Amino acid sequence: MKVEESEDTERREETGPASALQAQGPRSSGIARTVVWLFLLLIVAGVIAYRGIYTRVRAAAEVKVETRELAVPSVSVTRPKQSAPQQEIILPGNVQAFIEAPLYARTTGYLKKWYVDIGGRVKNGQLLAEIDTPELDQQLQQARAELATAKANYELAQTTAARYEALLKSDSVSKQDVDNTVGDEHAKKAMVDSASDNVKRLEQLQSFEKVYAPFDGVLTARDTDIGQLIAPTGGSGSGSTGGSTRELFRVASINPLRVYVNVPQVDSPSALPGVPAYLTMPQYPGRRFPGKIVRNAEAIEQSSRTLLTEVDVANPSGEILPGAYAEVHLKLPTSTSTVIIPVTSLLFRSEGLRVAVLRQGHAVMLPITLGRDFGTEVEVIAGLQGNEWVITNPPDSLIDGEEVRVAAQGAGQWGTQ
Repeated sequence: MKVEESEDTERREETGPASALQAQGPRSSGIARTVVWLFLLLIVAGVIAYRGIYTRVRAAAEVKVETRELAVPSVSVTRPKQSAPQQEIILPGNVQAFIEAPLYARTTGYLKKWYVDIGGRVKNGQLLAEIDTPELDQQLQQARAELATAKANYELAQTTAARYEALLKSDSVSKQDVDNTVGDEHAKKAMVDSASDNVKRLEQLQSFEKVYAPFDGVLTARDTDIGQLIAPTGGSGSGSTGGSTRELFRVASINPLRVYVNVPQVDSPSALPGVPAYLTMPQYPGRRFPGKIVRNAEAIEQSSRTLLTEVDVANPSGEILPGAYAEVHLKLPTSTSTVIIPVTSLLFRSEGLRVAVLRQGHAVMLPITLGRDFGTEVEVIAGLQGNEWVITNPPDSLIDGEEVRVAAQGAGQWGTQ
């Protein structure tokens, strides 16, 4: 029995480890696979977590960079333009005759005849009309008769005085009688002078029966006709029976012409005699009529703050009519060097007008003084040298010293600044 038990024991000892290993093999391989899968899952989870975190961090960084970039204003820049040494301004002008005069009657009567109608060219001293003055003619005849009577009385007084003076030498008459005759002679002489002056006055009035042109020009108005009652200027004259005082004709000298313009105060120092100018008129498109400044009022009109300036324009053919509207182009020399910038560059701040310029990537606010306004552009007469890079589209929130970014199209122009 012991022998069998020992054999069984030896048999179990020989077969025990192998069978244990065979029993544990499937279990250990399953654990290993589980560990491998867990490790792979951890790796995948780590990769996913890393990618998620990296993407978030990268997105946050990009948002931060983009936010910083968006916070920097994007602007455009340009160089100011230098203004021309001679500027041209266009002003409305009133064309007027060089000389214009209304003609009135100086005597009373009826219009007998007129010789020139409106639009007629007249010469100095040319007869325009005749006035029939029968009452004046009768007065002149009466005055001449009175003058003849006065002369006859004077001659008699002279003879009498001479006789009395001769008789006084022989004491045939008294001294008083001689003085009386001499005094009468002097009175008669005064009456002759008075009558002579009256005749001259009436002759002068009679000469006004004919109306003459006072200068070369054009008859621009005729306000009378044959048979119309004429009264002298300033009321009825000698022998007047009534009638209204009004001008008979109007004559205008149209070569040259005067054109009056109101030059703004800012340009008044340059509006000097001799400055060239020319006219443009709507009825003559494309044509220019040259002229020049001849004088100014030497005083600023307070209501408009302008300087009244006269431009004379030659008009030999009479194409330009007095009373017309014209645009006067004045070529005024500039006394100071100015620059021109876009009107969009202006910033209106509480401290005054400002312009932003680019310096080392930052905006710098400069105070300026404006000159003329050209619509889309303005003239700067103080505050800019002309070599700055002016920001043409500054945002309203732009402040002094703020960093700005220049648009790509302008980057190559300001890179050296």
